[in-house]
Amino acid sequence: MQFYNSSSRYGAVAMTFHWVTAVVVVGLFSVGLWMEDMDYGNPWYKTAPHWHKSVGVLLVTFMLARLLWRLKSPPPPPLNTHTSWEKRAAKIAHALLYVLIFLMLPTGYLITTAQGQGLDVFNWFTIPAVITSVSNLEDYAGEVHEIIAFSIIGIAIIHMLGALKHHFIDKDRTLKRMLGVSSGNDT
Repeated sequence: MQFYNSSSRYGAVAMTFHWVTAVVVVGLFSVGLWMEDMDYGNPWYKTAPHWHKSVGVLLVTFMLARLLWRLKSPPPPPLNTHTSWEKRAAKIAHALLYVLIFLMLPTGYLITTAQGQGLDVFNWFTIPAVITSVSNLEDYAGEVHEIIAFSIIGIAIIHMLGALKHHFIDKDRTLKRMLGVSSGNDT
């Protein structure tokens, strides 16, 4: 398997970044939904949020590495069978996913640190609280965090449906390129 992206397919590094991000984003979203109804008596009451925040911080770090890799090894160009609106929609969706994932960190940080406590990451280090004097900051940040989370999942679902459309309806190599399935035919 090739390490770098080529003009016809994604390399192992880009595929790993893509699929790890997908699994982590869905996992964080699921845990976030689960935590909303958690009460103090639940044995996961403190552990789940700690893991959610810690993994969230690591995801943003991972996304920075992913972005740097994308600059070093650009993705293959869209297939020539893709229409112009599909190409534009894909660029917009990818850009929005990056931006929204990066916006999750400051909103999560503000939820956690609004009352003055730092954001502890797996007991490895703590990101100190900086903004603590805004009334109801954690509520506002929480609402924005939730809107961003649902937006990410919505765009990811559309992204997935687009890949499935290309695979099953258009019968092109769009999905196969991200799965590492090799073929001499790019269309």
